[in-house]
Amino acid sequence: MNSAIKADVVVVGGGPAGITAAIAAGRLGAQTVLVERYGFVGGMSTAALVYPWMTFHTDSGEQVIKGIAQEIVDRLQANGGSPGHLRDTVGFVHTLTPYHPEIYQVVATDMLREAGVKLLLHSFVDEVMVSDGVIEHVVVTNKSGRTPIKGRIFVDCSGDADVAKLSGAETLQGREGDNRSQPMTMKFRMRGVDLHKVKAYMISHPEEFYSKTPFAELPDLPLTGVSGFYSQWKRAEVPINRDQVLFFAGPADDEVLINCTRVQGLDATNAEDLTLAEQEGRKQVLLMSEFLKRDVPGFERASISAVAPQIGIRESRRIKGYYQLSKEDVVEGRKFSDVIARSGYPIDIHDPSGKGVTASFIAGDGAYDIPYGCLLSANVPNLLAAGRCISTSHEALATTRLTPSCMATGQAAGTAAALAAAAGVKPQALDILQLQEQLKKDGVVL
Repeated sequence: MNSAIKADVVVVGGGPAGITAAIAAGRLGAQTVLVERYGFVGGMSTAALVYPWMTFHTDSGEQVIKGIAQEIVDRLQANGGSPGHLRDTVGFVHTLTPYHPEIYQVVATDMLREAGVKLLLHSFVDEVMVSDGVIEHVVVTNKSGRTPIKGRIFVDCSGDADVAKLSGAETLQGREGDNRSQPMTMKFRMRGVDLHKVKAYMISHPEEFYSKTPFAELPDLPLTGVSGFYSQWKRAEVPINRDQVLFFAGPADDEVLINCTRVQGLDATNAEDLTLAEQEGRKQVLLMSEFLKRDVPGFERASISAVAPQIGIRESRRIKGYYQLSKEDVVEGRKFSDVIARSGYPIDIHDPSGKGVTASFIAGDGAYDIPYGCLLSANVPNLLAAGRCISTSHEALATTRLTPSCMATGQAAGTAAALAAAAGVKPQALDILQLQEQLKKDGVVL
């Protein structure tokens, strides 16, 4: 065992939530370590090609996610890595945010370095040491061997609640009743796509596309996303359990990201299941690309340009927290006194066993609050969660899992961890008004 690394705040998982958590903690003066298993940061946004980011806004166009998340978008724009927030031509949400994943990796690591964060790549947490119910340190395995990292506060941004599970924290998985999770998707890019031809077909065949597609605005909008081609999909009988074609334009002018493969009935926290999912996902990529080239207008000269390094995971484990966000909280647009983030993304459940997607939209002002209690482990007092593994129901997870929401909960968790470490208290004892004031000072919309 190598000598221990010491920190105030230890963040595990370098995805969007982990990046914002570590930046937030580092900027407040906390000695912060970020542990990431890949050789790059970005999580599902880079390792799984999850694209674009959806959404920073409500359905009416009010921006409810800002703070570090918006800083990242601003830095991407300044570096040619994003056009910023654009109208969603699928029509599911008001805006989406295209970005270049390779530029995002560099922007994020620059921001981490500027915040004084110690970044450990190629490092996997495989043990969590607990004493009297409190985490003392995590153990990472990497090319240097095994190294303990001691901390005061730990933030689980692994997506799969790995730290929580290893620490003995209570966790949940999947939907109530059968524990089934939303399907996994192997995403891939194609180049050589004629998006002008795609748009022309959409305008002349509106019945073939999602009912909320903004057809009246389409001639004047850049094409950002497409959901439909219903008859082509039905005739082709591709052996993938879904009911339509979904893809998003960019980053290049002739490039799209295909979100169509669907791997169901497997557990993303089980190594054998995950192995099967990777293999099945890559087979489906080839099936989808052949279908698109053969049957979909605009794809005649297209070819695969990239396949994600790993399959995309929508849902796995999540913590049991002080509060569990529910479907009713989301669709009723509920407000909480301990709000630490807001979101305008609707519930979007890809059926764990069927073909469809179930959507539930947000009432009122089009946004709901995420309370601080969703970030707090119910039984491990120095553990916070952010991103995909916060405390929610299966239904509510189908909105909080989206990247901008993950960025927002990450900033909140990192801020809370730094403030708690500085005050010498556990996160549960932190003054919520102090946390909220700091978040607002740092540009968060509450």
